[in-house]
Amino acid sequence: MYVYVPSKKLDPAPIIVAIHYCTGTAQKYFSGSNYASLADTHGFIVIYPNAPSSGGCWDVASTASLTHDKGGDSETIVNMVKYAVTNYGGDADKVYATGSSSGAMMTNVLAGAYPDVFKAGSVYSGVPDGCFYVAGATAGQATPGWSNSCANGQNIKTAQAWGDLVRSYYPGYNGTYPKMQIFHGTADNTLDYPNLAEQMKEWSNVFGISFVKNVTNSPQSGYTQMVYGDGTKLVGYSAQGVGHTVPIHESMDLSWFGIA
Repeated sequence: MYVYVPSKKLDPAPIIVAIHYCTGTAQKYFSGSNYASLADTHGFIVIYPNAPSSGGCWDVASTASLTHDKGGDSETIVNMVKYAVTNYGGDADKVYATGSSSGAMMTNVLAGAYPDVFKAGSVYSGVPDGCFYVAGATAGQATPGWSNSCANGQNIKTAQAWGDLVRSYYPGYNGTYPKMQIFHGTADNTLDYPNLAEQMKEWSNVFGISFVKNVTNSPQSGYTQMVYGDGTKLVGYSAQGVGHTVPIHESMDLSWFGIA
């Protein structure tokens, strides 16, 4: 577990879990994003998990990791959050997740399996929760389950089917789910662009809200914001011509999380 605790933090302090991509490490995501420097300004804690697989990918494919309290990488990350709350003065009521690629996929998994832990997520180039399920996948594999059909944007479901899948990962849960902000590039050929629409279908069903409008050139030229409901629970951002590496918009994340 790698954690950044600013010298001047809030008491208790919000927690952001910043999750790296495949082939990445906690250190690379620390140096490749600005969350730590923003933590110095705003007083929150940053947890940088490090994937245990030799390939640096997160287990978003096994039944254990996809399901509440069944183990896998997702539960390991939740235990990191609990440790930070107990030992670093973290605020258990203000826990947020974000990540890129495999880390984005894990952000969706955490939102689905542990909605009682996380209040919001920001997803950069991910896939729907449950899309990468592979029978027999385990966290110990170099790449813990790889679904070509999902990566290629071919796992197409109805919004209801996606929503039912999310709900199945925490049976009996009747509480609220984390608000979700989702970015994806139209030129992504690693986790193909149709995965954006599938994610929006999934979470809109979970929230029981519908698409309302597009806002062009928001937050910047070439991006289109997709607003669902009143925009407080679910928004998407389609980045025209951007590939798999969508730039991290840390200031937007902090705003979405209610930190700044």
